[in-house]
Amino acid sequence: MIHVIREKATSQQMAEMLEDLENYVKLAVDVERRIPAGGGTLHADCETALLEAGSQQKDVWGADWIPASQEVRYESLINLRPGQGIFLWNWGTRGFVNRCGRSL
Repeated sequence: MIHVIREKATSQQMAEMLEDLENYVKLAVDVERRIPAGGGTLHADCETALLEAGSQQKDVWGADWIPASQEVRYESLINLRPGQGIFLWNWGTRGFVNRCGRSL
């Protein structure tokens, strides 16, 4: 199940976000609005949830959250943006997504 998180995720939300992949959560984060969405089997699922909640695609970045190790990984196809001239994102954006993932 995908949740758009506006406050700290509850334990029930975390359990639901872990249902599909068990050991980690797919994330998409709107770095302008500072809102993450997590769950599902694809980063694009989370991206879609944020877009439907009013985010702009240019502001949404993908990552994985591994609760057991408190690790954030950044391998996501939604982060490849040749149309925007962006193939890798900057460290400031990466840092924010990291903090957002860890705050779940």
